[in-house]
Amino acid sequence: MKIAVCVSGGGTNLQAIIDAIDNGTIHNTEIAVVISNNKNAYALERAEKAGIEGVCISPKDFASRVEFNKAFLEKLDSYNVDLVVLAGFLVVIPPEMIRKYEYKIINIHPSLIPSFCGTGYYGLKVHEGALARGVKVTGATCHFVDEGTDTGPIILQKAVEVLEGDTPEVLQRRVMEQAEWIIMPKAIDLIACGRVRVNAGKVYID
Repeated sequence: MKIAVCVSGGGTNLQAIIDAIDNGTIHNTEIAVVISNNKNAYALERAEKAGIEGVCISPKDFASRVEFNKAFLEKLDSYNVDLVVLAGFLVVIPPEMIRKYEYKIINIHPSLIPSFCGTGYYGLKVHEGALARGVKVTGATCHFVDEGTDTGPIILQKAVEVLEGDTPEVLQRRVMEQAEWIIMPKAIDLIACGRVRVNAGKVYID
């Protein structure tokens, strides 16, 4: 299975995927390309170190969002990938891409959806929201991407305990280590092994 990984920043989830492919946790999978909207993203350096092609396509380089969406989709299509993995990609995915790659785009979100998700909930804002609400358990969710925000069918979830004295940064790190870096590679492996199916908006794992 050929995958594209889309990233905007440091690429810690990308690294987790690279490591899981290298150590055999993810089977039958290769990363064909890493795409970033940010030319300074450390994720592109991670890709280069791993011998993976990295490209930057930034909305800033186009006169309109329509032109960017067209170029982004054309670039993605050129790699003939089987799965698109959004690993901290802070760009709204164009509806035409979502339709073209139905149930072939997955995302990782740092909460237990439907809590602390949707418009405005990204990065540290998710963990700030969880701490402000005083929840005792948070976690991460890997889901298929549809035309809503964090509304696609859920593939895997993993809970993480919230501890007294947590800051958003400390909680973010724990959610990455104990949930995101585990369930994202696992979801990719399940898909690569043909064990994931979607029926009536719900995911079933065979």
